[in-house]
Amino acid sequence: MTKILSIGDSITIKRTNGALQEAIVSDIDYDLQCIKVEWYENDDTKGKEIHFVNVQSLNPQYLFEPPSSTSQIGLNQSETNVEKNRSQARRTKATNCDSLKDYGMLNVEGRSIAGARTTRSAVESNCKQKNSVTLQRINKLERERLERRTKQAKMKAERHDIMKKTQDNPYWKVTQMIGDFRDRIDTTNKHFLGHDTPSDHLITVAVRKRPINDSEIKKNEIDIITVPNKHQIIVHEPKHKVDLTKYLENHTFKFDCTLNEFCSNETVYKFTAQPLVKCIFEGGYATCFAYGQTGSGKTYTMSGDTEYSEPGIYTLTAKDIFKNIQSNKYRHCNFMVSCSFFEIYVKKVYDLLNLKEPLKILEDGQQQVQIVGLTEQVVYSVDDVLELIYEGNKTRTFGHTSANTQSSRSHAIFQFYLRTQNTTNIHGKFSLIDLAGNERGADTFSASKTTRLESAEINQSLLSLKECIRALGRKDGHLPFRGSKLTQVLRDSFVGTNSKTCMIAMISPGIGSCENTLNTLRYANRVKELSDHNSSKDKYYCERASSSESRLLTVDKKKKDEHMEKQNRDMIRVFQKYKKEAELLLDSSYMEVGSYYCNLNTVLTDAIASLIKIKDSI
Repeated sequence: MTKILSIGDSITIKRTNGALQEAIVSDIDYDLQCIKVEWYENDDTKGKEIHFVNVQSLNPQYLFEPPSSTSQIGLNQSETNVEKNRSQARRTKATNCDSLKDYGMLNVEGRSIAGARTTRSAVESNCKQKNSVTLQRINKLERERLERRTKQAKMKAERHDIMKKTQDNPYWKVTQMIGDFRDRIDTTNKHFLGHDTPSDHLITVAVRKRPINDSEIKKNEIDIITVPNKHQIIVHEPKHKVDLTKYLENHTFKFDCTLNEFCSNETVYKFTAQPLVKCIFEGGYATCFAYGQTGSGKTYTMSGDTEYSEPGIYTLTAKDIFKNIQSNKYRHCNFMVSCSFFEIYVKKVYDLLNLKEPLKILEDGQQQVQIVGLTEQVVYSVDDVLELIYEGNKTRTFGHTSANTQSSRSHAIFQFYLRTQNTTNIHGKFSLIDLAGNERGADTFSASKTTRLESAEINQSLLSLKECIRALGRKDGHLPFRGSKLTQVLRDSFVGTNSKTCMIAMISPGIGSCENTLNTLRYANRVKELSDHNSSKDKYYCERASSSESRLLTVDKKKKDEHMEKQNRDMIRVFQKYKKEAELLLDSSYMEVGSYYCNLNTVLTDAIASLIKIKDSI
């Protein structure tokens, strides 16, 4: 059945590549004898102009007639009304149905007047419906096209802004991915520590992120650390796929407390060292140490910054100690405070309050570690403590590495001793440690032999410290404190009945420090796991024996299943490998018989040896 082609009709066209495409007529030009069509493809609207002949060959059901050629309606009326109705019919278009309202009461082909009205109403309704659907489709296409173009323009403007802001930054793509990630993360638990209560654990682990410094800004480095809340920290490690596509590997760590770059030293102190002050007044031994890579802000956290009047943990601890001594609770105890300050540099101990005089570490008859010749000065105020810290830092050993121009090359230990007057027995001791920066070999590749030896000794002492903390968390009877000079002088902090430890892991936010940051967080995470293990251990013994046994059986079964699966995979791999080698021997028809059997013997021997290894692991 043929019909006149009109705007909005769906036709079949032939594209340039020869493929057939369904399209919608958007315009008809009868003068040029061509039509314009549109179709939707790959989130975009495409269009094309086609000649009538090409359309007619693929769409024979359509006729091409201009709007002026309309069919006349034959009316069976009187001669006086025929001419009038014909002129009206000529002015009537096929798509213009409103003109039908001008007709009077008709009698078409012998039908009654009511029948004519019914026919007219039906035609009028169909035309309106057709025009309505066509207009809706056209308007829909227009809206979709406008929305797509608006969206594309917006994306183009955003890309232009990003390129403008990061024109000289090679990490602009990583910056965009990190920004998208931060927009998606949950922000309901905002990072606010103002009214929170510090946690009280045997081992407390906190992480502090410092701001990006000037040297990192000059290198166009970006911030790859996100602190979403007070217990979590995320490292965005940039990586490349096989096809060199960039992507982020997001490492999430959880600690007792995470402190972002906006936290002051007072906030850090509140959640790390301040809870330990109470421990020494109760006759305990407390240890707080700052750990991290070179240049991560350890010395700033411990000593503070006099230029900006930012007190460090040394100063804040001294204030709280003297505040407690003068309180009503401890005023009657007549406590006396004394301090010492020394450093450990390449397996040697030096007194920072006595012109770096070498010291000896010995054990007495009660197996107590004694630092022979260490200067211990009585202090009566916070100002006395600050003066000692200032004098000690002037003689402390610093050095130059590729990672930091002013790197602490020694472990600095500042200790508060609490005694009652007229006695030599120590009531409590607080050790504040500014550790030397942990480094990779790559950070000292261009350094001198002395610097490399320093780095090796620093890493060895940090490893020994971790082993002692691990043993402390497990409550082992044996503590490997003889592994380094650092753990020897801190022995009483590890073996005391009322000992508490706090670790402040310092991290750098720059992308150039990503590997060092991950190493620091993994070290801290290992220490945190020990603390969690100790807490879960107490809960474990409170559960019923049956439930614990069932858990152990489940774990054992899982391990056995994994082991069996691995053995099967290894065995299949061996068979496949030597099957291929045997097939290669068979294909080598040119090989002599003697050489063939010699090679076959080698293949069989290797295969049997591999299978024996698998068998021995059962």
